[in-house]
Amino acid sequence: MAIPTSRPPGTVEHAQLPLESEPDALTIGRRIRHLRTAKHMTLGDLGAAIGRAPSQVSLLENGRREPRFSQLQAIARALDADLDDLLAAEPPSRRDALEIELERAQRGPLLDALGLRPVRVGKSLPTDALETIVALRRELERLHAQRAATPEEARRANAELRATMRAQDNHFPELEDAAAELLSGVGHTGGPLPQRVATEIAAHLGFTLHYVPDLPHSTRSVLDLHHRRVYLPSDRMRGRSNATSALLQALAPHVLGHAEPTDYGEFLRQRVEANYLAAALLLPERHTVKVLRAAKEARAISIEDLRDAFAVSYETAAHRFTNLATKHLGIPVHFMKVHESGVIHKAYENDGVRFPADPLGAVEGQYVCRSWTARTIFGMEDRLSPFSQYTDTPSGTYWCTSRVQDGADGPFSVSVGVPFAHVRWFLGRDTTSRLASRCPDEACCRRPPDALADRWAGHAWPSARPHASMLAAMPVGAFPGVDQTEVYAFLEARAPSS
Repeated sequence: MAIPTSRPPGTVEHAQLPLESEPDALTIGRRIRHLRTAKHMTLGDLGAAIGRAPSQVSLLENGRREPRFSQLQAIARALDADLDDLLAAEPPSRRDALEIELERAQRGPLLDALGLRPVRVGKSLPTDALETIVALRRELERLHAQRAATPEEARRANAELRATMRAQDNHFPELEDAAAELLSGVGHTGGPLPQRVATEIAAHLGFTLHYVPDLPHSTRSVLDLHHRRVYLPSDRMRGRSNATSALLQALAPHVLGHAEPTDYGEFLRQRVEANYLAAALLLPERHTVKVLRAAKEARAISIEDLRDAFAVSYETAAHRFTNLATKHLGIPVHFMKVHESGVIHKAYENDGVRFPADPLGAVEGQYVCRSWTARTIFGMEDRLSPFSQYTDTPSGTYWCTSRVQDGADGPFSVSVGVPFAHVRWFLGRDTTSRLASRCPDEACCRRPPDALADRWAGHAWPSARPHASMLAAMPVGAFPGVDQTEVYAFLEARAPSS
């Protein structure tokens, strides 16, 4: 993947306008005006020298007209200057930098959307007033960006990301290539990825590992890019698979060249890419596809078998199956991770199944139908054996296999399903469990049956137990929810002495 560049984490943007790699019409115009006034020439003087009316020179100086190269040559001769003097990217003075920033802002959508009239930027505008206006404009942009970090914006970003994943069948060749290159670099030829090899990948990338008991509470890992260290929690690394996956996810942003995210959508995309790369390292594409094709040929595809073949968690195996099933096996698929309360935490589909969604198209946070496999599995006494079920829905009949696993917030079900036409490739297709769902019709499972409603409506007053997150605004910052002060203090305390 292309590696983007960004300013180092923790640096503060300079008070003046950032330098551009190429000058625009505004900057060129201000440089022309600066050189003209330095030679005590009027607009008429310069216009006469280049054969243009003073009004045309004014348009050039105010950035309202793009100068042609021949005009720039004539202007440079008239001002006894080099072309480089006109084409330099930086503004000629701080005053000019402020004027350019304000002009750009006034030509953008923000002030217009607020109904603010543009300010005439001229000599009569004192510099201190100009500085105040520019500072207010910056604060408006900051508050506008912060206001955009709302639950609605997060749901919209999540829906857009899911649409991108669906359009690519949840398969990203550039991430597969990055994983293959890393595995080749450490000589891993196939099979389960030992934690030793994951450690070798870190060393191959120039990082040392440090398991610590005091990792900042708002983080899962911290990369010290200055000293090339990876910090991971020592008290939560239970199980080889979890430890290996956590390390690979921590290294992924460096491998993929992620810059600090500028909005919530980019933050989500980077997190998905990091998880994808870790899974592609744990279950390499070439070897995993070989296992899956053999299972399809035998009509015995099983997420449990895939989990055991590569010594990963069931959720990782299920996720990885969605990456490869459509691209390499021609099988459309859906995936869900659902809390025991029925709330969807993660979901993906390209097989036509209709997930519950809000008006913005977001699925996460919605309640799944009580008749779906992801919910009915919680009523099964035997949670060690695979559970499969057919569900008749308004969009067709789907077969789904599901497992329950424990999480920090309670039990979750992890489910993988396919349309009825593709169930012949899977173990568990002989299940006799079958239910019907009419959701999103509320009469299916969200509205109480008439007999219960007649008996209890108006006679029940439950005490709700809402999560505090229902009332909280979306965390702001480059890494939402991360306490940057805590992270920097942690790195400062852990940094090796010089």
